[in-house]
Amino acid sequence: MDLIVKEKNKLRINKAVDWLLYMFGYTVVFILVTSLFKTIYIDSDHLIIWSAIIVFTLYVLNKTIKPILVTLTIPITGVTLGLFYPCINVIILKMVDWILGPHFEVENLLIAFLVGILLSITNFIMEQIIKKIIKRFKKHG
Repeated sequence: MDLIVKEKNKLRINKAVDWLLYMFGYTVVFILVTSLFKTIYIDSDHLIIWSAIIVFTLYVLNKTIKPILVTLTIPITGVTLGLFYPCINVIILKMVDWILGPHFEVENLLIAFLVGILLSITNFIMEQIIKKIIKRFKKHG
């Protein structure tokens, strides 16, 4: 499996590696937030497994439901100069809460908002890491 693939005259990171990087980053965020704040509960019997399930569910919802929500809320996001966008992350987190039931609970919307911001920061960091990897391969390959 190649780390970098060439597609349409552009280099990009392998989708499986990209997915694994994001899953790892999100899992770390959820484990840290759960240990810091008691208003987010992840089933502690198998913390890492449930964190991975939460992250996978979040990933699926982000790829399916989130684009629809973003499209529907373009007017309010524009009026608020983008400040409504993290609220979409909160909505997605509450959907994950609803889907996973007693294994994942978000009791405080302010903390859910903080998690949404942390996930956005994680996305930014991951994108920067991926860009650096691609630049490194451009230089050497």
